[in-house]
Amino acid sequence: MDACYQIEDTSQIISPGMIIFKDLVEENLKQMIALVGNPDRLRPHCKTHKMREVIELELSLGIKKHKAATFAEAEMLAETGVKDICLAYNLVGPNIARAIEFRTRWPDVSLQVTADHPTPIEQLGTAMTEAGLEIEVLLDLNTGQNRTGIVPGDAAVELYQLIANTPGLIPAGLHVYDGQNHQVDFHEREVAVKEVWHHVSRLRDQLLLEGLKVPRIVAGATGSFPIFASIDDPAIEVCPGTCVFHDVGYGELFPDLKFKPAAMVLTRVISRPGPDRVTFDLGYKAIASDPAMEGRCRFPDLPDAKPVLQNEEHLVVLSERAGEFQPGDELLAIPRHVCPTSALHKSVTVVSGGKVIGQWNVAARDRFITV
Repeated sequence: MDACYQIEDTSQIISPGMIIFKDLVEENLKQMIALVGNPDRLRPHCKTHKMREVIELELSLGIKKHKAATFAEAEMLAETGVKDICLAYNLVGPNIARAIEFRTRWPDVSLQVTADHPTPIEQLGTAMTEAGLEIEVLLDLNTGQNRTGIVPGDAAVELYQLIANTPGLIPAGLHVYDGQNHQVDFHEREVAVKEVWHHVSRLRDQLLLEGLKVPRIVAGATGSFPIFASIDDPAIEVCPGTCVFHDVGYGELFPDLKFKPAAMVLTRVISRPGPDRVTFDLGYKAIASDPAMEGRCRFPDLPDAKPVLQNEEHLVVLSERAGEFQPGDELLAIPRHVCPTSALHKSVTVVSGGKVIGQWNVAARDRFITV
């Protein structure tokens, strides 16, 4: 194990327990800024960590604009002092009323939300007008992932015009998430991102010709944000997420990004059910189970470990070194997918300089705080 992951005393850490290496988080944030050249171009997504203390670190480094996926995350950001928040989620149902409550409670916060369909746009506009409020709305574009958004073109122009014409709404720009661009080869990824940008920039030009303002283009994700940042356009705000903690999955997908895993899960051996098997207290209530079984985590100090069974509180691995382990032995595991892993923990243990320095609450792990 690299020396940066040494912990002097783990005896009081309950397992399975998420560990945040604060020094590495700070290194990752500085690397993020270095890749874009200026923190003003960044709008990092807090879904990965959901922690006030990480936001405080980002603010201290001059990162003032932030992105969220839930009202709980947006509330955490506002309570931590963020004044510019993009809630990148199309509002429907009770979330429209929550937007009114949010705008009422934090009137000095610039809140942008996303939309891709006329019905919620009209409902949001009516609700805001009745409340005597306004809200900024980004047009959510479908760049090829086919998850949400509208394809750039004439219909997108009409929908943006609807936002501009709806009382209570302010057209705030474009939301450009390209989650489909996971090409391992950097050149292939760059070509794909530039193709996305070609269509987005053409749409922006169409909107400007119609006399519509496009003040910002909220673009990219962890794998594509350096490529969007290389485009010389002042409207672009890039949105890395996972790289603040990094994980196994993104380490394999994007080898060109030199971030270090800053979040691990401390786990202990609880059983030796066979000569080649070790059972850890690392069930799917402690580490994300959306990746395939064999790749849900990596043990740096047991590289041949192959997960073969996982339940709510158990993870069984095969290893030629199984005989070296006894119940109570400890290992650190790097999640393959850290974002949902952090949501499984109420709090995390924070380590700096090899010492445990405290606990951070995962403040926005739920979908509701007070708003």
